[in-house]
Amino acid sequence: MVIGICALVGIGLLLAAALCYAYNVSVSGRKQQGASAGGNSKSKSIVVSAEQKKKATPVAAAGGGIDNMMAAMAARGPLEFKVRELEEATSKFARKIGSGGFGVVYYGRLGDGREIAVKVASSNESIQGKKQLANEVALLCRIHHRNLVAFLGYCWERHSSSYMLVYEYMHNGSLKEQLQMMSMSWLRRLQVAEDAAKGIEYLHCGCTPAIIHRDIKTSNILLDAHMRAKVSDLGLSKSNEATNSTANTITTHVRGTLGYLDPHYYVSQQLTHKSDLYSFGIILLELISGRPPVLLTPGAGALASHGPWAKSHYESGDIEAIVDPSLRGRYRDVHSVWKVAETAVRCIDADPQGRPSMPEVVKDIQEAIALEMPSSESERPAASFFSPGAGAAGARSSATVRSHDLVMDNLMYDSSFCDSLNLPRTPR
Repeated sequence: MVIGICALVGIGLLLAAALCYAYNVSVSGRKQQGASAGGNSKSKSIVVSAEQKKKATPVAAAGGGIDNMMAAMAARGPLEFKVRELEEATSKFARKIGSGGFGVVYYGRLGDGREIAVKVASSNESIQGKKQLANEVALLCRIHHRNLVAFLGYCWERHSSSYMLVYEYMHNGSLKEQLQMMSMSWLRRLQVAEDAAKGIEYLHCGCTPAIIHRDIKTSNILLDAHMRAKVSDLGLSKSNEATNSTANTITTHVRGTLGYLDPHYYVSQQLTHKSDLYSFGIILLELISGRPPVLLTPGAGALASHGPWAKSHYESGDIEAIVDPSLRGRYRDVHSVWKVAETAVRCIDADPQGRPSMPEVVKDIQEAIALEMPSSESERPAASFFSPGAGAAGARSSATVRSHDLVMDNLMYDSSFCDSLNLPRTPR
């Protein structure tokens, strides 16, 4: 009995000693961890700060100005260039390749051989120009797509008030320039339309919140060395912050370019993604006709929109009057022209609700491309419906029948559309 009690007492003492040892080890470990944490407290603080800045970037974009915008962008991680690097790359900004409300764009080549375009905004730029630059920075930090001009980095020199954005260089300039040279084939024009449509589709459907470009035009569609098109210049773009549904409107001051500006948006100041559809419809008509979006009325000397002119010929079945003379006789299937013309007329419908969505437009253009690229030689249709002579006359009859089918299925303009296009005010 005594032995058993002694054994229990011994076991109790051993357990107590073990508990005391474990407690001392735990306290010692905490002290060492605390010392280590103290040595790295600054690093942890920087990490948290960067995360907070990353989350706060949209707020800075809205009200912090261009300085806050650049500071927030620095926290997000795009490549930062030094002024000296860009001076060397551009040979001290020797070759000017563009300009706008933001400032001037210069050509450059980096040390690794990459060609770049440097957008520069100086302290003398207008407030509106700096706002556009800040807006573009905010969007570029969160979007990326193969059919948007790639953003490579930035340069921010606080003391010199110098703000620069660096983009990939687009070797073949703008779609506007290419159309003026009248050297693009019909198939190439369709491929350019598809590329641009996919870029806009991404802004409308692939971004959260959705983005309305608000300044779609041929000079903002750039072409790379392989003639692939990319959408540029997001300075006037608007994000629908309230919801990801692009059906909602945004009340805003009217911005855009004469000829591409949606008349409904101009009158109502209610912006939706359908305004981009109107602008893109005008571009499709430019691709078909090779004509600019604003025409000088013969005799009257007044400016008139491209849209009603093209639509009237489309409705009457006189597609030859619309088509760029340099393209006549260079189609594989006339139905590809009608397909794009139909899509363009739907895009410029006076009622925004009658316009298609960008995914629908992409699909229509792809169908037109398929008509121009048959799967085999045996499926290739007759080369020209518009060539001079008897063949053209026969094709005219066929085209008129096709026009009748399309017009019956199409959403046409109401009678007030032309009036809304010829408002005396000029957008500011």
